[in-house]
Formats: sequence, C-alpha cells, structure tokens
Amino acid sequence: MQKVINLFDFRMKINYKNEVLAGLTVAMTMIPESLSFAILAGLSPLTGLYAAFLMGLVTAILGGRPGMVSGGAGATVVVLIALASSYGVEYLFAAVILAGVLQFLVGIFKFGKFVRLIPQPVMYGFLNGLAVIIFMAQVGQFKVKESGVEVWMQGSALYLMIGLTLLTIAIVFFLPKITKAIPSSLVAIMVVFGIVYFFDLDTKKVINIASVSGSFPSFHIPQVPFSIETLKIIFPYALVMAGVGLIESLLTLNMVDEITNTKGQSNREAAAQGIANITNGFFGGMGGCAMVAQTLVNIGAGARARLSAIIGALTILLIILIGGPVIEQIPMAALVGVMMMVAIGTFEWASFRIVNKMPKHDVFVAFIVTVITVLLHNLALAVLIGVVISALVFAWESAKRIRARKYMDDQGVKHYEIHGPLFFGSITAFMDKFDVVSDPATVVIDFKESRVVDMSAIDALNKITEKYHKEGKNLQIKHLSPDCRQLLKKAEDVIVVNIIEDPTYKVMPNS
Repeated sequence: MQKVINLFDFRMKINYKNEVLAGLTVAMTMIPESLSFAILAGLSPLTGLYAAFLMGLVTAILGGRPGMVSGGAGATVVVLIALASSYGVEYLFAAVILAGVLQFLVGIFKFGKFVRLIPQPVMYGFLNGLAVIIFMAQVGQFKVKESGVEVWMQGSALYLMIGLTLLTIAIVFFLPKITKAIPSSLVAIMVVFGIVYFFDLDTKKVINIASVSGSFPSFHIPQVPFSIETLKIIFPYALVMAGVGLIESLLTLNMVDEITNTKGQSNREAAAQGIANITNGFFGGMGGCAMVAQTLVNIGAGARARLSAIIGALTILLIILIGGPVIEQIPMAALVGVMMMVAIGTFEWASFRIVNKMPKHDVFVAFIVTVITVLLHNLALAVLIGVVISALVFAWESAKRIRARKYMDDQGVKHYEIHGPLFFGSITAFMDKFDVVSDPATVVIDFKESRVVDMSAIDALNKITEKYHKEGKNLQIKHLSPDCRQLLKKAEDVIVVNIIEDPTYKVMPNS
C-alpha cells in the first residue's frame, strides 16, 4: 500500500504500514530508556516520557531529516544532573529552554554545516563506542534491587531473563530472512509479551522500573528568578547541553543520510532541536536530542518518512494517558533483546575489515574516540578530541609536503617555486629552503602552486624578507592569490613585501 503525498515539504512515497509499525516499535524501545535516564537524573519518570513525546513530535514535524527519532537522550540529561541536584528541577527546565534557544540560533545562522568537519574515523569511533554503551546498558538490566542495592540476578530468574532475551534476539535476527512485512523487533516484543502473559512467568517488567501512567503535559514557566545570577548558573550547563545535543543529532543525521542514500538538512534539524527543547522546558520535559538506537530501529523497520516518528511520539502520549497498565507489563527481556540487536547493528564491523588498509593515524583516532565514548559516556568530548587529533595529524602531514623548486633564469635571477600550503605547521621547512647568503641580488618566490594560509605564514614571509634586505638583496613575491593578498593587506603594518604582478597569471592559454 503506497501513495505519493506531500508531507511537510518532503515529497516521497510512503509505505503507511511500515511507518505505523515502525512508530509503534520505536515507542516500545523509547519507554525504558526514557524512564531510566529520568531516574538517573533524579527526576520524575514522567519527565522522561514527556521529553520522549515532545522531542519526538516537534522534531518529526519540523526537523530536517525524515526517519530520524529524537527523545530524552542520556547524552544531554547527564549534563544536567549536577544542576538538578544542586539547584532543583526548576533550574533544569530553565537550562533546557536556554539550550534550546542556543540550538535554534545555530540553525538560523546556518552553523550546522560544520558537522561536515568530522572525519570518517571519528564517525567509526563514535558509532563503535555508542554500540558498546547501548549493549552494556542492556547488560545492566540483569540486575535487581535488594534492600536498595543492585545485585545480579541468580537462579531461575537469571535463566528466564537470559532465555527470553535470546528468544527476542533470535526473532529479530531470523524473521527478516522470512518476511519483512512486519518489523521483526515489534514481533519479538509481542511474542515474548504473549509468552510471559499466558504462561504467567515471573520476570522483570517495565513496571519494575517505574510507573508510566500520567496526564497530558501542562504549560509551566520555570519558577526561577529572572536575573543575571540565574543566567550565570544555567548558562554553562545550557551551553554544554546544546553542544552535546547538536553533535549527537547531526551525527545521527549524517548516519541516516548514509544508510538511506539521501540528504538531510542539518541547519533545519538544529533549529528544530532547539524548538523541541524550548517546548520541553515549558512543558515539564527533561529535554533531549536525536536518539541513535531508536533511529536505527526506525530505519531498520522500513521507515523513511516523518510519519513513523509522529506515530511513535503519539503512541508514547497514549501510553502516558491510557496505556500505562498494559505497557508496564512488557517484559524487560524483550526490550533488552531488541536494544542488543540495535547495538550489534550500530557497531561498524567494516572498520575491522579495512583496519589494515587505513592509515595508522586514522586507526588511532577511531580507537581513541571509541575508548573515550565508552569510558566517559561523553559523546561530545570524544568527538571533539577525535576532530582535534585528526586536525593535528592533517596539519603535520600537510607540513611535510611543502617543497621548493629552485632555478636561475637568463638574467641571473633565482626563482623559488613553492609547492604546498604555507601555514603554521610548514613554516620551519619553508625557511630552510632558502640560502640567503649565497643567493644572487634578486630573488623571486613564486606562490603559483602554494597558498599563504595564516598569520604564521605572514610572519614567515616577513622574516625571510628581512633576511634578504639585511644582505642588500631584492626579494619579490609572485603569484599570490587574491585571498593571500588580502591577508597581507590586513597585516601591512606588520609586514612589507615586494609583490609583483604577472599579467599571464590567471590567463587561460588558447587551445
């Protein structure tokens, strides 16, 4: 059953069956995660469910990536734990609103494009680390509380939990080989639920985490003083939350782009994430961002449009209002099995196959990002460190590529044809190319195959010019590009060089 419609400016074929079933499956997997993150932050369980509903609905309608799912993600909530414990939940809501404003501004001013600067090895490390985190979080569900202390399950309870989890994994893995008419993860949840219900098996259920029944979220202005002091308190938390949320959301957007071979709109997604978080702050949600695991569940179930995420969000609202008693009886083993398969699917197994073909520094970057993600559970920090290392490696490799071709012309002028960019990393090698004492009276440095990139390069030109002038020699700079000339013009109080024009530069020869 397929039709062509124009849904919120994205014209595409929509398979309604896949979209609806995928949305229901996503809702089932979001519930335990949203509850767990809310409890971890010391908040009401409903605060997590409200975030799942509000983030999911707003970003599904306004976002720049159909098929992507947003909710109360742990990456953003962890940032606010200290704020909530020190100042209370009202300050948390205020920080969520401010983070939303910052994200909205990023989208409006089109800064979302800078996510393109994240190299592929960093993406590998990010996804691999995230897969390990998702998997280990599910292992934690094999614990129960006894006298307020979490201990590992034992005996028949442990064996039953393991058995039901393995059954879920088997269904998710093998069913698509038979039919893809129904999402395998939804079938797995329903089968395990049916077995536990009809055989009255005593196993861990959603109700053992928290109640999911409540009312429609109501408008609420955070009860905090409207002052500079409040801004000083919440701004650092809001800034970090905004950054973490955008990095995770835009990385997820890029991931879906690769899977579906389509192109999302990063700036629109950033603005939508901001509006969603602002809405959260005013309606009692803990805020959030895109959720990689749930997005993979959604895409894996065949969803490609906005409808599935809308269905998922509305399903969570119905669960809050009327479906709580039923959802609370879903066995945790079913949800654990689904999420474990998501973790396995998230892991970039291809990175092992190509590890011998990748440059060693790229392998190192991917490894570091994975380790930091797993150990610190800080996706933003891991990605930032990965980008910095990659940038430094690139600078080092580029610095080694600068070279100079030297020759004398008929007039006795020595020419240095520079190849490779001149920047902070290459200035030492650049300065070593010149023989100031032995060079003739006139020297030309030709930048036709090079570029002056930064202030360090300008300073290097200044120093080499001074060296030749002290020897009473004439140094000329040739073939500077317009942007290089602009750099030199801005620094004209610092450096004076003899730039000569070449009328043949930029002129295409006749064919």
